[in-house]
Amino acid sequence: MTQTLNYQRMGSADRGHAHALFAQTMGYVALTAALFALGAWLGHTLAGGVGIVAFIAAFAALIAMRFTVRRSVPLTVGLLAAFGLLIGLAVAPTVAYYGGMDPRALWQAGGATALFIAGFGAVGYATRRDLTVVARVSFWALVALIVAGFVLTFVSIPGADLAYSALGLVIFAGFTLFDFQRLRTNTDITQAPLLAASIFLDVLNVFLFFLQIFSSPER
Repeated sequence: MTQTLNYQRMGSADRGHAHALFAQTMGYVALTAALFALGAWLGHTLAGGVGIVAFIAAFAALIAMRFTVRRSVPLTVGLLAAFGLLIGLAVAPTVAYYGGMDPRALWQAGGATALFIAGFGAVGYATRRDLTVVARVSFWALVALIVAGFVLTFVSIPGADLAYSALGLVIFAGFTLFDFQRLRTNTDITQAPLLAASIFLDVLNVFLFFLQIFSSPER
């Protein structure tokens, strides 16, 4: 409700800032995605241990962004770029594994992800109703899904992997709705790198869930 009222009270100058924020944020998302693709290509032959180190370094960069965003936007953008490259290196063995099983799955997952993000992103951007509760429910649902994933490493249940991925898509539909609404209601241009990181994480997780679905023999 608060976000709705804030948007309705925006003057033309504030809406201009919101549009500028949208353009800059999506540019950062595109940059991060390109560096992710580069990292995934460079790291497809890396050992699993290197991927774990890259994963830790990537999230260290992500955390550091929250401390640098108010001090230096260029430094924050640099950390975002490093995050994109490092997370690409970290995920490279996973992408290579699924690509080796069925190369078509990569293209199918990429296309499905584009449609998914475009669809839910447009709905979230246009929605006037406050979606904070959706983000809160999605967060706790994600925690439950992570716990379920840990349990599934020890217990074999037929169809569990497909159900896990489907539930993951539902959860990140909620995050995508919320993140794109934040993109519309925010007018602080310095927040663009953080918003881009959040949206990119939505894109990445949706892609990985679709990749698992399209590579699954249960499909």
